[in-house]
Amino acid sequence: MTLQMIVELLVVLVALWIGARYGSLALGAISGIGLAVLVFCFQLKPGTPPTDVIYIIIAAVTCAGMLQASGGMDWMIQIAEKMLRRHPDRITLLAPLTTFLLTVLVGTGHVVYTLMPIICDISLKKGIRPERPCGIASIASQIGITCSPIAAAVVAFASISAENGFAITNIQIIMVTIPACLIGILIAVGYSWHRGLDLDKDPAFQKKILDPVQYNYIYGSSATTLDKEISKDSKNAVYIFLMALLAIVIISVFQMAGTNILPAWDEVQAVKGGPASVTLAGCVTETAKQLAKAGVVVPGVTEMVTKHLSMNILIQIVMITAAALMIILCKASPKKAMNGAVWQNGMVAVVAIYGIAWMSNTYFDNYTEEMNSMLSGIVTQYPWAMAIAFFTVSVLINSQGAVVVSMLPLAYSLGIEGWVLLGIMPSVYGYFFIPNYPSDIATVNFDRSGTTVIGKYLLNHSFMAPGMIHVVTATIAGYALSFLFHTMGWF
Repeated sequence: MTLQMIVELLVVLVALWIGARYGSLALGAISGIGLAVLVFCFQLKPGTPPTDVIYIIIAAVTCAGMLQASGGMDWMIQIAEKMLRRHPDRITLLAPLTTFLLTVLVGTGHVVYTLMPIICDISLKKGIRPERPCGIASIASQIGITCSPIAAAVVAFASISAENGFAITNIQIIMVTIPACLIGILIAVGYSWHRGLDLDKDPAFQKKILDPVQYNYIYGSSATTLDKEISKDSKNAVYIFLMALLAIVIISVFQMAGTNILPAWDEVQAVKGGPASVTLAGCVTETAKQLAKAGVVVPGVTEMVTKHLSMNILIQIVMITAAALMIILCKASPKKAMNGAVWQNGMVAVVAIYGIAWMSNTYFDNYTEEMNSMLSGIVTQYPWAMAIAFFTVSVLINSQGAVVVSMLPLAYSLGIEGWVLLGIMPSVYGYFFIPNYPSDIATVNFDRSGTTVIGKYLLNHSFMAPGMIHVVTATIAGYALSFLFHTMGWF
């Protein structure tokens, strides 16, 4: 690794570090400064912005935002709350499973903010230390991103894998990630079940509630959504959303079975293994890509092939259509959607992925050969070690989608097999490590008992242990499942 490579890598890391300190839109915007330094100061050729992933995020977030604006999410939260209140003694188990399921359905972890104060309220009324369910519930809300067929991380994995010769559908991906992450959640729940002192035995908590003001603050109010009336339009919006998800799942299942029911068109493309360019009329040289773009068939250089609509485009069409139907049929307000937390946080994710992935792709694309030379020995002997790289990058950039877009092409260029990368996919979640993510901060604020905390030394917080337990166990389980499916010939 040359001195220039090290300096340029430091530019990338410093941009990520500064962006993480400011948070929100700054993470993507400050990555733009890093990109400018790499291009204008070090003369690196700019990489390609991850537009496909961005388009999918916009479509999915628009649909989820409309669902929220219609009141449909309130109904989903109500159903979840009824289940949790029906079994309060199992809140430590049911809370993370509920937040996980909501994220899987909607494709974003920001949907669970309304549920967190309810989890805390149920815990307090049952005398259960709120840190136990709250810590793992916040973790589980983010874990679900790698298990949702419409989430950016899953769609990006499928798209990038297809470009690198590992054709896999969204459903095949979640066939590995869902059971792996559920195993991780259950192991973390086992740790959390008796975590910390019971409230009646916690001297700090007992001292706190001796103050009447504190006692009233902790026990005097009750968070609930059960008193909210849900309209027929809100329920219809949920049905539309679920039908859209079902359509995507059914088409993916057909593809897994070897039947592609999507529309198809004839296109000209370069012949694999053919010449990169050809001389025409004795003097004009055209590249294979130029000829393909112009629709010119030259034997041995370009060929006519039938191409089906890609899953990326399908998801965008289905999500945008579902959002439109909610506006027309369910009276969902576009203005209300834009003011909602789901849409706003989703757009922040778009900017973050845009800046982060573009900057990191620029660096890695210019040093592919050097990276191969440095890392090929390690990944050849220990391909699972890429999980450590995924986790480390996630700690810095707070986006699982951005980790996939930034690091997966590099992993494929190192010769790591697709099934290995799929198995270690749970490791792209590491941003709980430094407790600055909105869901973790919000959870701390929602816990009126003060047991869910960010520690004095920053890293000794309530999310560290359940987060690390989950990532390690889910990654091991995912690797084992992916290996099993690979040996069975499923992918």
